[in-house]
Amino acid sequence: QVQLVESGGGLVQAGGSLRLSCAASGRIFSTYTMGWFRQAPGKEREFVTAVSRSGGSTDYADSVRGRFTISRDNAKNTVNLQMNSLKPEDTAVYYCAAVRSLMAVALRSGYDYWGQGTQVTVSS
Repeated sequence: QVQLVESGGGLVQAGGSLRLSCAASGRIFSTYTMGWFRQAPGKEREFVTAVSRSGGSTDYADSVRGRFTISRDNAKNTVNLQMNSLKPEDTAVYYCAAVRSLMAVALRSGYDYWGQGTQVTVSS
């Protein structure tokens, strides 16, 4: 199993930046594909971005591509989400997620482990 703890959320003006971090427990972090999802009020949770086990492959939702960057540090058991050019529609609770995978690809679904979430609010 793996436990995930997010941090770094907050309130920012449109056009600003935030960096989210997710710390994972366990000694086999490098066997997990990692992802970020978000859920806005009244909406379903949606995929944001994912990174493969080694960090060599990434995937982004169209709505964030070019503005958000995912990265991971397997030595520190962390995955980060750098969010630039934030928009009010990026306001949501952001969740870190993990799934053990034999494939060296970024996945959009099938995640088994979730963090508690961190609130990101972008004001206009």
